[in-house]
Amino acid sequence: MKAAERFRARGTQKIRDKDASDAPLATGDKERDERQVMELAKKIGEYQDIFYAEHRRKILIVLQGMDTSGKDGTIRKVFGELDPLGVRCVSFKVPTTVEREHDFLWRIHKEVPGQGEMAIFNRSHYEDVLVPAVHGLIGDKERKRRYAQIRDFEHMLAENGTVLLKFFLHISKAEQKKRLEARLANPDKHWKVDPNDLAERQYWNDYQQMYDKAIHETDADHAPWYVIPADSKDHRNLAIGSIVVETMKEMKLAYPPPNEAYFKVKVPD
Repeated sequence: MKAAERFRARGTQKIRDKDASDAPLATGDKERDERQVMELAKKIGEYQDIFYAEHRRKILIVLQGMDTSGKDGTIRKVFGELDPLGVRCVSFKVPTTVEREHDFLWRIHKEVPGQGEMAIFNRSHYEDVLVPAVHGLIGDKERKRRYAQIRDFEHMLAENGTVLLKFFLHISKAEQKKRLEARLANPDKHWKVDPNDLAERQYWNDYQQMYDKAIHETDADHAPWYVIPADSKDHRNLAIGSIVVETMKEMKLAYPPPNEAYFKVKVPD
């Protein structure tokens, strides 16, 4: 079974803590697993070269997950072999005053990839629904309205040549606790500590329920969601890397036709 089929979100699926470590791709041999991740990263880089030269389609990768789920680590390990000229990583924080004066998708649309470009969203337009819904800033009616707008937005992107891949990096509450404690114990990691991360743990179950709703209401063949068990970093990287490789392979990428006239051109001495 392909990784894309194994981790594709299903309508009846529920996000449960016990599923956060359920990832059969890794062997448990750390050196071997890391080599496999590197091989996948290099393959993505090879495909990107053709994709950029083709300069016809776009790729948008969405990384969502609870704090410490590994969004930054995924970018480093899985996409570390990409040519910086053809990829952009965009991180979405709390909306600014100017951004709040526009519709919630305004700041997102500005960052979608152009032809031949890959864009990786570290958090995304889903934050502007998940967080307000969890904290009671918007009700169920507004939440559904925003998801309807997201469905239309993603459908429009797909119709205009954008390949979308949406990943929910699924860690358990216990694993998040370990990672937060590790940061607190390491002075070199204190710059990554955000007191809000600790405060948000009290809303853990609410976030899981909202992610359930987000995935079920916005999963589509043209904008698929993948639920990636992320308690193990190697499991996470192998799953995401495999799905990206499978997707790019299925795109049947090809370099542009050669210019016959160039074969006769002589480079001046």
